[in-house]
Amino acid sequence: MTRVPILRLLSYNIRSLRDDSGAVSRVIRAAQPDVVCIQEAPRFFRWRATSAAIARRSGMVVVGGGRPAAANLMLSSLAVDVRAIQDVLFTKDRGLHQRGTSLASLSLLGRPFVVAGTHLDLEPDPRLRHVAELHAAIDAFAPVGVPAIVAGDINETPDSPAWAALAARGVDAFAAVGSGDGFTYSALAPMRRIDGVFVAPEARVVSCQVLDSADVRVASDHRPVLVEIDLGV
Repeated sequence: MTRVPILRLLSYNIRSLRDDSGAVSRVIRAAQPDVVCIQEAPRFFRWRATSAAIARRSGMVVVGGGRPAAANLMLSSLAVDVRAIQDVLFTKDRGLHQRGTSLASLSLLGRPFVVAGTHLDLEPDPRLRHVAELHAAIDAFAPVGVPAIVAGDINETPDSPAWAALAARGVDAFAAVGSGDGFTYSALAPMRRIDGVFVAPEARVVSCQVLDSADVRVASDHRPVLVEIDLGV
């Protein structure tokens, strides 16, 4: 009997490890993900070594991203095969942070999928423009018929334009199968859902939860989102 591939994907803004870096790795390890999309990864002095250390302590390996992808870092377990990676920078507005995406073409138990990890802008106009640039990058990168998953810090709530543009192309995982309010920010007193995972219709969202624990509350100012996705649809 063929095993149905269920992907466990974690999206997590770690605030450049300005809080408890040990707790960050414990949160990731405890979630037992296949793929992790990290926002605000280390991007300055010795960022490669620091990213590798995060992966090692979390029981993962680095797939790609980091500084060349505007601090979007992607990790995976050894169960995931890496087929191709690409770092893409979005158009930059003066006075605002550089934004971008880490793209990876991956497979789990022989089933291919594409993941795009991103962190959108604080300002609404570039945020919406960058969603269009993100989708264009995915379309140019992803093989035809392979499901694409977008995961990241959207920096706005689900009633806003950029979120709606993402949800028009992929199922909002928490809206589909999550329970409760789904608030991800802040970690100590969550009042807003600004982190999301969007899954192409070629795959199926099985579960979605916002994680909470003693480590989550000291690791970062965001709570991570863990999604299970059926790749066998």
